[in-house]
Amino acid sequence: MPAAFKTVAIVGKSDAASLPDVLDQLAAVLRRRGLKFLTDPATAKAFRNGAHETVEMEELPDRVDLTIVVGGDGTLLSCARLMAQRGVPLVGINLGRLGFLTDVPAKDLAEGIDAVLDGNYSAEERMLLSGSARRGKKTLVSAIAMNDVVVSRGAMGSMIEFAVTVDGEFIYSLRADGLIVASPTGSTAYALSAGGPILHPALSAIALVPISPHTLSNRPVAIRSASMIEITLVRGVDARANFDVQAHCELEPGDMVCVTAAPKPATLLHPPGYRYFSMLREKLRWNERTT
Repeated sequence: MPAAFKTVAIVGKSDAASLPDVLDQLAAVLRRRGLKFLTDPATAKAFRNGAHETVEMEELPDRVDLTIVVGGDGTLLSCARLMAQRGVPLVGINLGRLGFLTDVPAKDLAEGIDAVLDGNYSAEERMLLSGSARRGKKTLVSAIAMNDVVVSRGAMGSMIEFAVTVDGEFIYSLRADGLIVASPTGSTAYALSAGGPILHPALSAIALVPISPHTLSNRPVAIRSASMIEITLVRGVDARANFDVQAHCELEPGDMVCVTAAPKPATLLHPPGYRYFSMLREKLRWNERTT
């Protein structure tokens, strides 16, 4: 049954020279179908045709039924955290390099968006992470992350030492460059480059991935998503915590970073033909052979 998408948000962020052309094509598809669309002020500047309504980004979730992201995965990450609070689904048009999340190629824009608007899509929920950094009873920062929460040394710092507990049970103390707490979505991002496992998006799991641990026996661990993870900085200079590289704060010894699954997931809509492992084969080049 076709979805009743009546008002659509268009959010675009890319340094690609093709962005204005893609936005014009997308606007033409929506106008042809008689749909209203809104844009945020930053995206509005990239439109050649100004005949659309512009509202602040924070207002979009309450005004739309669907969000179309034009750009790379970073743009979709930012929108997903915002839209998840109101249950607004997202579809991504890829202008970036890899495009794990923005899976509609710009060249297939009209075909892919028409299919989604006709209700011909698969919906996929992606777990988000809810994290905070605390100093005693004071909360330094609180944020939602789609990819990961990272505790790490700063640019000028040496290894840091921290203690990790899960649901109140002490797991280990670790000297390392840091620790990545990754969602299944984030398991193909920074965590993958640090040697972490790929978690299928359907799994309710979180990966704990050490960054360059001093003791090589410290390996990545996957735990259930309902767990509460607490990372306490024991010692380290210039340590910090970041949440999807969007929110961050500096840490002092004794500070604690807490992470668990967020109560509401993000919903991604994929056009016909999307397959997770097919996407991985393409993006990670698993099909290529060396000669």
